[in-house]
Amino acid sequence: MAQVRAFVSGSEPISFTLENRQAAYGWMADTLKRFGYARCNRSDKGTLRRYLCKVTGLSRAQVARCIKRFTAGGGRIKDRRRPPAVPFVRRYTAEDIRLLAEVDALHGTLSGTTTRKLCERAFKKHGDARYERLSGISNGHLYNLRQHQAYLSKRGTFDKTRPTKVNIGERRKPAPDGRPGYLRVDSVHQGDLDGVKGVYLINAVDEVTQFQAVFAVEHISEAYLLPVLAAMMDAFPFVISGFHSDNGSEYINHKVAKLLEKLRIEQTKSRSRQTNDNALAESKNASTVRKYLGCSHIPQHCASQVNAFTVEVLSPYLNFHRPCHFPTEYTDAKGQRRQAISSREQHWQSWMQSPPNAAIMMPPNASTRPGQNSFNQSTNRAYPVVSQNNTCPTKTHTARRCRRLASWKDISEWVGNSYFASC
Repeated sequence: MAQVRAFVSGSEPISFTLENRQAAYGWMADTLKRFGYARCNRSDKGTLRRYLCKVTGLSRAQVARCIKRFTAGGGRIKDRRRPPAVPFVRRYTAEDIRLLAEVDALHGTLSGTTTRKLCERAFKKHGDARYERLSGISNGHLYNLRQHQAYLSKRGTFDKTRPTKVNIGERRKPAPDGRPGYLRVDSVHQGDLDGVKGVYLINAVDEVTQFQAVFAVEHISEAYLLPVLAAMMDAFPFVISGFHSDNGSEYINHKVAKLLEKLRIEQTKSRSRQTNDNALAESKNASTVRKYLGCSHIPQHCASQVNAFTVEVLSPYLNFHRPCHFPTEYTDAKGQRRQAISSREQHWQSWMQSPPNAAIMMPPNASTRPGQNSFNQSTNRAYPVVSQNNTCPTKTHTARRCRRLASWKDISEWVGNSYFASC
């Protein structure tokens, strides 16, 4: 009894509970028998009552009634709860519930008052005796019948997943106003083969100059994507002011938003049912990425080799060697503004011909930033290739031809052994 008294006086909560009421009644009866409740004095009886209340979670009145049943029932505590001898009469039968489900299926689950009016008209005006009880149903009980198991088995309804609003990025089309530095970004997956995932290609295109940077990663998770995004910002010869993507979770997440906010880059995302918001990146996926890397499966373990090819060969070729179409706006005889593709030039030429303050848009200390390929460095490295031996286009063409003739495993071995050794 001293241990029970110490347990009751303790303030720490207990870490166990009884499973059900029958187990609680059985444990209470055993405890009262073990301590000899009938022979205990008044103080010990009070201690046992508090002990039973603390362990079972029952109230003081409930424990008192259980002890009374224990003393009157010969050491047993019976559960006196049972269904009523004369239960309430069920007014609405299973047939009424099935009839309600049929009405909702025909009329598309209208509101409670409207459905009740339909049942009332069916009985009073059209004389259908099946609707006699449903014609006087209350609005609240009609919704109760719709949650009945018979109703759900007859006509189960399932709500679509409700979209949640993500407060990351602004849902609008970017407006560069002729200034370079507004990127369009998209991901390209190189397919699956026998359950093996392929590499992911990250394609970033400047909207005005169409300056392009392509990277390859093994996975599209944040651990692989954030270093690539940081390197992507250094791959362009001007300050990045905007970052536009679709609504994929690889770009619309808090870590990417934190990185862009740290660099003071505006983040936007595509709007619903506006397919042209990211059309530039989508078109570049087909005209450059798929053109030179194809649609076949590339295993993930080749991501580092593919990334070396896209960074050292493909991106310089696209920006300094491959001509690109640029639209020119003009006003026709009716005064309407139209666009025509008239100029065909390299991306770096377009950047040089952008507004006079384009030089100001160059990142500060671009030549000293780690991993930064500044415009002057890229030009000095790429332009002699055009004038001397066309090495970069030749490498790109050779890689395309090998991709068509051999498997990527053979290409990756060839690329690792001889291709990048000459870069």
